[in-house]
Amino acid sequence: MPSVDVVDETFLAVPPAVVAAEFAVPSRWPQLWPDLELEVMADRGVEGIRWTVGGALVGSMEVWLEPVLDGTLLHYYLRADPAGPDGRPRPLSRRRAAAETARRQRAAKAIAFACKDRLEAGREPGEPPAR
Repeated sequence: MPSVDVVDETFLAVPPAVVAAEFAVPSRWPQLWPDLELEVMADRGVEGIRWTVGGALVGSMEVWLEPVLDGTLLHYYLRADPAGPDGRPRPLSRRRAAAETARRQRAAKAIAFACKDRLEAGREPGEPPAR
């Protein structure tokens, strides 16, 4: 089991294609995950992207976009270990793994909420989603 295991879900009141565009541009990835080096493992278009992860962590990461009601459920997964000096994974102690997982959970939620704020563009609750 990896040291860092993050699972997050956030609802956005916009179509999956709009959310997919947020993650489709490789030049944006360093802004979202500055300490990670990402290589596409599977580009599923409007359903999301799966990456292999290098840099500070070694493992896999995924954004899965699920159409739900009038919007998209953004699923985020990160499963990785910190990289050692040789670039290979080195598991953390339970305490350090819990701290790193909590830090990555906060970062994932910050990315999701920033995306939500930008894409919903001030949409009031109960209004139809932006198209």
